[in-house]
Amino acid sequence: MDYSLFQSTGFVHDLDGFATASDAYHRLVDIAQTADQSGYRALLVPDHFTGLPPTKTPLFEAWTLITALAGRTDRLRLGLQVASAGYRNPALAAKMASTLDVISHGRTIFGLGTGWHEPDYTQYGYPFEPAKERLDRLDEAAQIALKLWTEDEATFDGRYYRVRDAINEPKGIQHPHIPLLIAGSGEKVTLRTVARLADISNVVGSPDVVRHKYSVLKEHADAAARDFNDIRRTVMVLVHPAGTDEQARNTLPQNATLIYPGDVSSYGLVGTFDTIRDRISAYHQAGVQELVLHFADPTNPDLVAEFASAVGISR
Repeated sequence: MDYSLFQSTGFVHDLDGFATASDAYHRLVDIAQTADQSGYRALLVPDHFTGLPPTKTPLFEAWTLITALAGRTDRLRLGLQVASAGYRNPALAAKMASTLDVISHGRTIFGLGTGWHEPDYTQYGYPFEPAKERLDRLDEAAQIALKLWTEDEATFDGRYYRVRDAINEPKGIQHPHIPLLIAGSGEKVTLRTVARLADISNVVGSPDVVRHKYSVLKEHADAAARDFNDIRRTVMVLVHPAGTDEQARNTLPQNATLIYPGDVSSYGLVGTFDTIRDRISAYHQAGVQELVLHFADPTNPDLVAEFASAVGISR
C-alpha cells in the first residue's frame, strides 16, 4: 500500500487559527516537507475558491500553492484532487501542468473532476451547470489534456471546448505523459470516463463500497478494451488516531466529516493505530493500491510523521 497526503487549503475553515495568512502558508510548507521526508508518495490539494460554508477565513488557490511547494520539496509528487474542469480552460490547465512538471522535475499529477461546490461558481462568475453538462466538460477536458501532452499539434472540436493546431512545449518531463487522475464514482458516466482516459482513479467510501466501484470500473475498462490493471486505484480516507476508538470517535471534528458519505468513523482510519492498521488491510483486500490520507487535524506536521512511523511508510 502506498500513502499520499490530502492537504486542505482552508476549505473547511481549518486555517482560521493562524494569526496571519503567511503563518498558515508556512505551516503548509512544514507539512509538505514532513511528508516529503517521511516517505509519502504525493501531496494533493483541493480546488476551491470559497469555504464550506463560505467565510472570510484563509483559503489558498491550489495551483499557485502546489507550484510553491514544488520548490520546497524534493521527491513528493504534487497535484490537485481535483481541479474542476469548469474553472479553467483545459488547454491552459494542461500547459500549466506541463510547466509545473518541468519545475518539479517530473513530479506533477493532473487531477480532474466535475466540481460540485456551487458557491465557488457563483462567487467567481462561473455558470453552475447541471451535472450532465459538468460531466461532459470533464470528459472533453481530459481528452484535450491528453492531446496537449502527446501530440505535436492538438486539435479538438467539442461541444464546450475547442483547440486548433495547439502547440504545447514543453510537454513536461514524465513519459508517456503527466499522469491524469480523475476523481468520482458515478457508475454510469464518471467511471466510464476513468476507464477510457484516466491513469489514476480516486473514489471515496468504505472498503465494501470501493470493492463494488472497482467491479464497475473493470466492466467499463473491459468495454473500452483497456487493461483494468493499468488504472491506478486510490481512495481518499479520513484519518483521526487516538488512544482509544471511543476517544477517536468522540473527538472527530464535525467539519472534517462533511465530504464523506455515511458514518465515516465506522470505516475511516479513525481509532487506535491497531484499528487503523486493520482498516488499511480491509482497503488493501478491496483492491486499493494507494490511500490518500485526509487528517482531521490537517495542520499538525508531527501527526503526519507519527502516522508514517506507525504504519511503516518508508522512502
